[in-house]
Order: sequence, then C-alpha cells, then structure tokens
Amino acid sequence: MVDDPRPEDDAIAAAIAAAAAAADAAADADGDDAEDAAVERRESTVGAALHGERLDKAVVAFVPEFSRNHLQQLIKAGWAKVDGVAVVSPAQRVRAGQRIAVTLQPTEESRAYRAEALPIAVVHEDDDVLVIDKAAGMVVHPAAGNWSGTLLNALLARDPASAALPRAGIVHRLDKDTSGLMVVGRTLAAVTALTRAIAAREVQRRYLAIAHGTPAEARWSVEAPIGRDPKMRTRMAIVASGKPARTDVERVAARGGFAALRCTLHSGRTHQIRVHLSARGLPLVGDRLYGGAPALGMQRQALHATTLAFVHPRSGERVSFESAPPGDFAHAWAEVVVAGPD
Repeated sequence: MVDDPRPEDDAIAAAIAAAAAAADAAADADGDDAEDAAVERRESTVGAALHGERLDKAVVAFVPEFSRNHLQQLIKAGWAKVDGVAVVSPAQRVRAGQRIAVTLQPTEESRAYRAEALPIAVVHEDDDVLVIDKAAGMVVHPAAGNWSGTLLNALLARDPASAALPRAGIVHRLDKDTSGLMVVGRTLAAVTALTRAIAAREVQRRYLAIAHGTPAEARWSVEAPIGRDPKMRTRMAIVASGKPARTDVERVAARGGFAALRCTLHSGRTHQIRVHLSARGLPLVGDRLYGGAPALGMQRQALHATTLAFVHPRSGERVSFESAPPGDFAHAWAEVVVAGPD
C-alpha cells in the first residue's frame, strides 16, 4: 500500500506543481495547440468494478505504466479531473459512470539522467578513467529526493559520451556529506575492470575520520556484516543477514573526548565506516544518523576519502592518488591532532 505519503513526496509534488504552472503559462502564451503537443492526456470512464474506489486506484487502472505513488503526486498537483472538475485528493471516492481525465507528466526519475553543468574537482584524467575529489554535499547518483544536482548529472555535462555507460561510469559511491576521492570509468572496458577490482577488494580506499570518544587501542579491525536496519530503513546496521564487511582503524590522536582516526576499507558497504565506528561507541562527529553530534565546527559527518589506489585498466600499472581534506575537516582535524598529544 502507498496511501501514506513518504517524506520526499511533498517535494516531488511541489516540483510537479511548478511544472504545471509553467505548462499553464506556456499555454496562455502559445495557445492550446502548443500545450497539446507537449503533454499526453488520458481519459477513462469509471466502470462498475471500480465504483466506490479511491481516485488514485481508478487512475492506476488505465495508466498502469506509472507507479501509484507518482500518480498520487499528479493528482495532488491538479493534473486530474473528474467530470471536468479538478480533484486534488487521491483518496476521493469515484462512482461508476464518472469520466476521469489525467494529464500525464514524466516521473522525476525519468528526468534524472540529464546533463547539468556543475563544478567538479578533477584530480586525474585520461582516456580511460577520471579521478574526482568530490565535495561534501554532492549526491553521487540520483535517487528519491535528489533527482538533480548529482555527480552523475555533472559527468553527463562534462563528457556526453558517458551517457552510453552504466551510471555514466560511476563504479562506487561516497555518501552525500563525505568528501574525497572517487574513480569513474570513461569506457565500458574501464568500467568493467574497475567494477571487478572493487568486488575483488583490489582497490585501496583510506579515509580520515573524527569520532566522539577516546579509543584505548592504537589499532584494531571491525569485521561485522552490514545490512539494512530492520527498525529504521534509512539506516544501515550490523545484522547477521548482512553482507561481510571489514574496516581497519588506526588511532592517530585523541584529545578532549575526540579521536582522529585513519580507516581502511576492505569492502565497500553502504555507510560502512559510520556503522562500524558507531557500533564501537565511536560515532562520527556530525553524524546524527548514527549517534554523532556537531562539534569542532563540523556540521556534517567528519569523514574524508583521502587515499585511492588501483590498477589502471589499460596500462596495468598501479596508480595512487591523495586528497587533502577540505577546510571544515582540516580545521577540526587540527584541533585533535595538532593541539596536543594523545
């Protein structure tokens, strides 16, 4: 059932409403013929089988290629009429014999794969790979709530040929608020080779992290499976049914209830470092989702991908790249590492 809207639905509905206003304005300027050419209208008469059902369910019956959730947003934005009268409640009941008309709009997801001229910091570029220093705050791949402004959109604008590649060549991700290095394939052969190398754990990825707490050990490993948190679907957690995951951790310094850490991934599960450190009682500074809190000037999670090394898919040589942390992270790191000893 999708009767209860998800949090991001209001934003989607607002975007669709804005599109509706733009379409109305265009129609006023160019006439009905221009509007007719730009959209698709679909109509149906309510049959006996749907008498008394919700409007959104009735619309699904003759617009089956769209999800019920998307059709609910169209209704809320005013794109549906019953017997010529606009209806904005998906839950309104319909009667047999009523005529329903819907003006269809593409889903936000279908619009996601479009080029956007967004700034990205390129560390290395050749015919096969692109190494990027991703800024904190940039989403890597379009998803609910983030259908534009992503790294994928930026890649499509920077290199139109990437449109022919799976996910525009993206072979791994960083969380939105994690900064640092990523590698992107520029050819299908490179994407395939990099994907296999990541699966075989042959790509080295090291991170700097700042956590709450004072770890007693200088070095340790966390090896625990990670999967979706059964109690909160927006989180990941250590669960027996999860995928194997290992993180090696080194304490660089600890001071004032904070620890500067160096983490090495041996797998690449969603939120892996965040989950593994939180499970050890060391949530990242700024990581509210896993028990951290803003501190040391950090409002985002204090995690930076500082080292990336892999075998180049064409030359076969091992290449390595380093990234200095951005200002907010560097300042917080210095407060823990430079200001005093462990």
